[in-house]
Amino acid sequence: MSRTQPAGTPLGDAFHVYDTTLRDGAQREGISYSVADKLAVAHHLDALGVGFIEGGWPGALPKDTEFFARAAAGELTLRHAVLVAFGSTRRAGLTAAEDPQVRALLEAQAPVVTLVAKSDRRHIERALRTDVAENCAMVADTVAFLRAEGRRVFLDAEHFFDGYRFDPDTALRVLEAAMTAGADVVVLCDTNGGMLPLSIAEVVAEVAQRTGFRLGIHCQDDTGCAVANSVTAVQAGVTHVQCTANGYGERAGNADLFAVLGNLVTKLDMPVLPDGAFGELTRTSHALAEIANIAPDTHQAYVGASAFAHKAGLHASAIKVDPELYNHMDPEVVGNGQRVLVTEMAGRASVELKGTELGLDLAGHPDAVSSVVATVKQREAQGWTFEAADASLELLMRSAMGEQDAVPFTLESYRAIIEHRADGVVMSEATVKLIVDGERLIATREGNGPVNALDAALRAALTPSRPWLEDVELSDFKVRLLAPGGSGAGHGTDAVTRVLVESSDQAGSWTTIGVHGNVVEASWLALVDALAYAALRLRGAAAAAPVSAE
Repeated sequence: MSRTQPAGTPLGDAFHVYDTTLRDGAQREGISYSVADKLAVAHHLDALGVGFIEGGWPGALPKDTEFFARAAAGELTLRHAVLVAFGSTRRAGLTAAEDPQVRALLEAQAPVVTLVAKSDRRHIERALRTDVAENCAMVADTVAFLRAEGRRVFLDAEHFFDGYRFDPDTALRVLEAAMTAGADVVVLCDTNGGMLPLSIAEVVAEVAQRTGFRLGIHCQDDTGCAVANSVTAVQAGVTHVQCTANGYGERAGNADLFAVLGNLVTKLDMPVLPDGAFGELTRTSHALAEIANIAPDTHQAYVGASAFAHKAGLHASAIKVDPELYNHMDPEVVGNGQRVLVTEMAGRASVELKGTELGLDLAGHPDAVSSVVATVKQREAQGWTFEAADASLELLMRSAMGEQDAVPFTLESYRAIIEHRADGVVMSEATVKLIVDGERLIATREGNGPVNALDAALRAALTPSRPWLEDVELSDFKVRLLAPGGSGAGHGTDAVTRVLVESSDQAGSWTTIGVHGNVVEASWLALVDALAYAALRLRGAAAAAPVSAE
């Protein structure tokens, strides 16, 4: 399988990759970028190599005005991208020079301005409360004014596809007004997101044939077709495509930048990014999700953690022969990786491939493979799910291979007590009795819950002989109730409990699992696996460390 990026000379201005994460993407519910966030997003997008970064609407939003001011003051140095200011055409009854919103676009000092204009006659007459002639004059005057001031101008023809179906002549008059006045590109916007690919292709081809203008595309995702519509439009002739990182945007979102880039580069052989940049797709997607404070979509095309994850045993058997049999491309090309999930659907090939992924060679241990397959199937029927807990799965594999148990103690017993005090304070107390290196140890600690108290008691007993435990933190704790037997929705207090514990140290994080009818015991099982895996990591690090010569 090829590990190289697609060949070709970047298309430069012949094709525009235009990102509007900082304006249209910021309209997603739950996103609120600070100015510092916006600067950070722009740095990431520029490093990826997009051609244009739309920074926002100066003059309309104070944060956007500050963003452009700080960018102009030197806080944003772009290597690949050109900064774009977004705004509307002049208002009816004013000249472009008199309109404060248009003046704000100049004051932003961005070399490119994207203007939004109505191209649907219904919007012109009902929303703007003017006529088509005045609307076209507003477009032409504003474009001409900005061009005379040295700005490059793009026009977003808002509601174009709806308007073209209702009154194609009006929609085309708006495009003509912009291009005649000096606009570089007219962007056909599926503002309501209601179009489907074949209809997009038909309209784009017809508009291109009727006008000869340079066309762009802007798609919303209300039908789930924004990426498909964008790629289809490119195939139909547009040379400017507007997207947002991870598909952020109002309502259902916009066309996902990373999926569109993935398709253009790997499926259409269009070198639309600088050399070496395509391998940064996954990293950039996750970095921008972090800034937006939104968990990355694990099932996102190309860049999601599950984009190249395989669960079915049939898939794993084929992948073991040739990864291309069940991957549409080499995941490393976009900076992603292939994963094999071991579940009740898994066969021997899944276990062997997962072992290789975890650094274990199970090919020479057929009995261990059979044992793991049987154990996984049995436990998943009880509610365990190893696809979310690689650390517990690795411990299971190592145990099946006959490796020494990594648990650093033998349990004699534990006890957890919950106390509701008269003052309303609820505390938990846990006592553990362990055998550690042949010595019987007893430790008691309090916590804000039984799991916290058990964790504290375990650490108190083990840390004197295992000081590395001080670096291990319990960073996340998830509980899910399952129906008795381990499947389906829980039935209240008689439900089986599944606990996932995420632990971390300075070198990384890992997840372990416990399942039991008692929530404390399920938590205990996950905690013990977490400490065992920490000990395993330490042992592996010690074995890999170079031995210094005396």
